[in-house]
Parts: sequence; structure tokens; C-alpha cells
Amino acid sequence: MKLAAAGRRPHTHAPTDAAGPASPPGCAATGNPNVQALVYIAAFAPDDGETSGLLATKFPGTGLTPANLVFRPYPLADSTTGTDGYINPTVFHDVFCADVPANTAATMAASQRPAEVATLSEPSGVPAWRTIASWYLVANQDHAIPPAVERFMAHRMRAHTVEVNSSHVAMISHPKAVTDLIEAAANSH
Repeated sequence: MKLAAAGRRPHTHAPTDAAGPASPPGCAATGNPNVQALVYIAAFAPDDGETSGLLATKFPGTGLTPANLVFRPYPLADSTTGTDGYINPTVFHDVFCADVPANTAATMAASQRPAEVATLSEPSGVPAWRTIASWYLVANQDHAIPPAVERFMAHRMRAHTVEVNSSHVAMISHPKAVTDLIEAAANSH
């Protein structure tokens, strides 16, 4: 069975096998007959026309504020510039992964991949969760995507939902809970 897994990169879309990387399915799985379940792990699940930036601030609690981010311009092929955003390493542990050891958080902060800031304002297309059964893990200590936002999205999509006392990186700090959720989705058909 094909699953689409959703994780910490709200702007990256890729259907995966159950054991594949944690990337949000967004619209990528829409209309794909091989995808029979969607799994979201503390991830954005925007509706048609909605943006991740709007969702992030729908309820209070996000640590992804300008004061906690580092912005770096980079050149685009058309001679303009884009802007990458990184979580400031000085707040990375608290904002992104408060429930992992400090040395792990430091490694994660040093190796984090940027997010293109413009993607926060890009409207979503028709989401796959409208037609594909979905599972959602709410990380109820998440300081990146507020847990209230995660619950709102999970409820709206009628997802089979579990909550874990986790930071944004439940796949690292609570791998068994994440594996159990993925297996539940895979075994549902």
C-alpha cells in the first residue's frame, strides 16, 4: 500500500512509502490512485487556498516568529533573490525540539535545511485529505506549529488522531508512536 507521510517540511511535497521520509503530501497525492492513506506528523494540512503562514498564526503559540528566525537571501535564476529562513540556533532547541538532548538539538540546528520564506504565503491547491483517509499525530508540546493548530487541522480533515507529549520532532523523540500511527494507516485497507 502507498502512503503519503507528512512531517516537518511544510513546503516540500512528496508521496512516500510507509517507511519513507516525513514530507507533507499536501496536494501531491490528490488524484493518485496508488495512495490510499495519508499520515501527518505534526505537519501543516492546509485547505484549498489556505497558506501555511496563515495557519501558523491561527492560534497563539508558534515560536516561528521573525525574532526567532535568521533570514538569508539567495540568487534566483531570473536575477532576483529569494529568502531562506532558518530557526536561530540560539532558540532552536526550545522552538523545534525541546524533548531531545541538547547535543542532538545542537546538531539539528547546525544541519537544518532552510525553508523558502515565500512558501508561507503560497496558497494550497485542493488537498488530498478531502478524498483520502488521513491519520494525524498532534505533538502537544510543539512550539513550531501550535498544538491548537494541529488539532484544528486534524479535526477539519476528519483524521484518525493521536496526541503525543512531544515537541515538533515526534518522529525523533517518540518514534514508536509515529511508527504505530503509520502502521495503523497502512493496515487500514
